[in-house]
Amino acid sequence: MVRSLKMGGMERVAVNLADAFAAAGHESHLVCLRRVKRPLAPERQEVALHHLPLQKRARQTGIGYVFELFARLVLNPLVDRSLFLGTGLMGGRVFTSWLRDFEREHGKVDRIIFRGIGTFELVWSFRDTRARYVLENIFHMKGASKRRCLFARCLYHRRDLVAVSQGVAESIREAQSLWHFRPRSLEVIPNPCPIESIRRQMLAEEPDLPSVPYIVNVARLVPAKDQALLIRAYARSGLTLPLVLVGSGKQREMLGELVEELGISERVIFAGNRQNPYPWMHHARLFVLSSRFEGMGIVLFEALACGTPVLSVDCPGGIREILKGELDACIVRRDEVSLADGMRKAVAGDKPETAEEWLDDFRPERIARAFLSS
Repeated sequence: MVRSLKMGGMERVAVNLADAFAAAGHESHLVCLRRVKRPLAPERQEVALHHLPLQKRARQTGIGYVFELFARLVLNPLVDRSLFLGTGLMGGRVFTSWLRDFEREHGKVDRIIFRGIGTFELVWSFRDTRARYVLENIFHMKGASKRRCLFARCLYHRRDLVAVSQGVAESIREAQSLWHFRPRSLEVIPNPCPIESIRRQMLAEEPDLPSVPYIVNVARLVPAKDQALLIRAYARSGLTLPLVLVGSGKQREMLGELVEELGISERVIFAGNRQNPYPWMHHARLFVLSSRFEGMGIVLFEALACGTPVLSVDCPGGIREILKGELDACIVRRDEVSLADGMRKAVAGDKPETAEEWLDDFRPERIARAFLSS
């Protein structure tokens, strides 16, 4: 279950997991709560896709509309970002009713997996021992305010939580004592890497791919992904290979101005969002991640599955669970000089081969088994 199927890493993982369950022979259903243009779609036809207009149905109960109005007019002005307390109160009850009807038609559900805090918020009053709540990113500790404690009690207390990396799990444990909540359980289950699917998709035709070797970054253009650091390091490196940024976001204009300021606009390509980013990864000479933090960093194993070498800055989260063993050499300090030096060294010589065993921990069948045994 996911808030929407817009283009994004978390949403892509939700689709991959639904496919993984279907591939393992289970009856797999993918539920989204909001419609978007050009939604991501499961690759496997066996996955049943459902749209549940949760907020609309909650408002239609009348009581849900009153709760939402109270939260919007009273709670939210007093407690910032607390609107979900009103919408999710009835949202959880609407989901309970929908699930009851769903099970009459399809049979009893064995596991319910909610992905992303935005999804938790819309159904926070729902409780069920079959539910697993997947946290995709690290918590940022900013003190133990009453607001944070209240939110944590609603969203995480006495729930079965799943962290996508040890780094995320460690931040949850740190937050427990600070925000005064205690999950019923906490497990680490990484995101799946659909290797065969990625390798099929990476061969698709993309007419506007650069005709020369290039460096690529695939991410939203937002502060957390810090493409500004990547652009400055690229300018410092003196490399002539083009830098391609695949993605869109609120920093697009600022990054364009930075490129102009550094005098490298003829070497930097803003490719925008791509429904299929894998050809862009596959044909690249190097994939670079410059984030401030990453819950796991799925783009790293996606690039490796495409046969592309990777380079990442050292940041909090789960990148070291992907780049371990001999891949540890692909991590550099998170500063402009180190990243520039790392890029120069990474593109020197021929493109190296990637090893299949680097992806073993993230194979879909292994991840599906882990969720069913959790």
